[in-house]
Amino acid sequence: MFVPLYDYNPLRHLTRPYVNYAIMAATVLSFFLFGGLDQAAFEQAAIGLGFIPAVIHDLAVLPPGAEIVPQGATYVTYAFMHANLLHLGGNLIFLWVFGDNVEDAVGHLRYLAFYLGCAAAGALVHGAVHPDSTLPLIGASGAVAGIVGAYLVLHPRVKLWVLLLGRIPLRLSAAWVLGAWAVFQVGNLFLAVPADGEQVAWWAHIGGFVAGALLILVLRRRAVPLFDRNLPDHPTR
Repeated sequence: MFVPLYDYNPLRHLTRPYVNYAIMAATVLSFFLFGGLDQAAFEQAAIGLGFIPAVIHDLAVLPPGAEIVPQGATYVTYAFMHANLLHLGGNLIFLWVFGDNVEDAVGHLRYLAFYLGCAAAGALVHGAVHPDSTLPLIGASGAVAGIVGAYLVLHPRVKLWVLLLGRIPLRLSAAWVLGAWAVFQVGNLFLAVPADGEQVAWWAHIGGFVAGALLILVLRRRAVPLFDRNLPDHPTR
């Protein structure tokens, strides 16, 4: 529905969001290192690095030689795998627009823990809902959903420039844009197809979103207010 373009929300505690930059770089590097545009190589890497609920729950086993990392590590490694450039670009846009302010609110090391924690929460919820799924869960959407949840708690009144339906530029508050995003995720739960046929892991998005909204409450700096309480009643930005 909305493609975020820009938020006028300057950093208050950091000079640069170095960890967010590093996560974006690692995500791009992983895309090209583990297949990129080579579909066969990607599918092989996705089996070894993606989160597969049936394997985690000992209901299935990987083919011989397919394991790349210990299965416990796939709770986070899946977030660095993407199926194509559109999948990769969509998550990178959200990281670019919103990730810097979340890192600013919690600090560098806590942001890394926050990001990986939201990714793990997304996988955990997805696996709980679809315990026997043999499809690899991939993509940063669960972790990105956590960033969306945290940003919504921190900065609901900040103005965003977005593209509505990918082509109409609008300036709206984060509460409207990210609130609509959250409603869209929940709404799609009622349209979800069985686990072995689904293309979008809506439950991973919900798990990451809730984790991000909760984690920001305890990880943020003491001086960081919630819900833009430091903004005037009629913000100009």
